[in-house]
Amino acid sequence: MNLIILLLPILAIVLMFRSQKKRQQQMQRMQTSLEPGAGVRTIGGLYAQVKAVNDETVELEIAPGVVTHFTKSAIAAILDRDEYDAIIHGRPAEDEGVDASDEDVEVEAAPADAKPLSFSKDDADKGDAKAEAEGGAPASK
Repeated sequence: MNLIILLLPILAIVLMFRSQKKRQQQMQRMQTSLEPGAGVRTIGGLYAQVKAVNDETVELEIAPGVVTHFTKSAIAAILDRDEYDAIIHGRPAEDEGVDASDEDVEVEAAPADAKPLSFSKDDADKGDAKAEAEGGAPASK
């Protein structure tokens, strides 16, 4: 019984070190497989495209013409091309065509008596006077 109590913590420690070593190996494989043109996500949540891979760093294009330098350890994931396009452009690449069902959608017309919005101070003062007359509280200024 005493032997089991002694071996159980040792077994737990061995398993923790083993899983940590697997994660490190997986991260190292990912960092060595970086290549220009790949879409990546950094540990800070920045999505970018790899422009160049150096010994210790990678050059990432975060916007057209904007290139930054990151350490390889700052790369959290390499994304599939479709997944990267969906995140950057907001839709998968195959959804770029217009569906026939989109053409049948009717748009509600604005009522004929609707007034356009105005942001002048005079209109705000008139609105305050109208609200006070109706028993409401005036808007804060």
